[in-house]
Amino acid sequence: MGRQTAFVHFHTHELSLAGAPALAVHVDSREEALRRGAVLFFHGLGVSKEVNTAELSAFAARGLYAVGVDAVGHGARRYPDFDVRFSYADFQRREEEFLTVVRASAREVPALLDALVGQGAAPERLGICGVSLGGFITYAAVLEDRRLAAAAPLLGSPEWNLPLPESPHLHGERFFPVALFSQNAGADELVPAERARNFHARLAPVYAAAPGRLRHREFPGARHMMPLQDWEEAIRGAVEWMARFVAGAR
Repeated sequence: MGRQTAFVHFHTHELSLAGAPALAVHVDSREEALRRGAVLFFHGLGVSKEVNTAELSAFAARGLYAVGVDAVGHGARRYPDFDVRFSYADFQRREEEFLTVVRASAREVPALLDALVGQGAAPERLGICGVSLGGFITYAAVLEDRRLAAAAPLLGSPEWNLPLPESPHLHGERFFPVALFSQNAGADELVPAERARNFHARLAPVYAAAPGRLRHREFPGARHMMPLQDWEEAIRGAVEWMARFVAGAR
């Protein structure tokens, strides 16, 4: 199927990428889009890849091959007992379930990138983005695969709520030279913005040789469900970041 806007035709198709249900969006030929660069996009908790078709189209409009991926336990592979898993009254048990999804999804990223490279994507032109749950996955994925040129987590956190040694905020020295652009809602009631803010402050010395590859932005007053204007601005920022550091190929 396809979607048309003025002068732009979006090619949209479902596929299995390294065994994960995925949705690819691109403009012009698939081969040309892959050559320009590929971006993985992970959705939020409880939804699926299709929810972010508009965001995928925004990346595709800049010439990128944009791939939405169903996180582990979501979308086409939703846990049969999903509602039970994420309605536990016990905070720690809910967080364990959440981080199980984060870790399992991040660990799939190397195979997803292998598949993209096998289809024609250049190894130096790979990026990752995600919102909320997907933002957590994005931070974790940076530690899983050094081929990622850029990462743009939205409404996510590098610091987990449980004291696990894999929490990305404990491994800041491993992020450079990935071009990292984090965006958070200043009044987020679910994912405290100060965690990403503090992480970026600690990363500044790590990125001293290339400070332009590190950016953090907050939207003052915005809650987790951001106002549409802020959300659209955040997506524009993520798209420009990927166009610069993925399509621009460093």
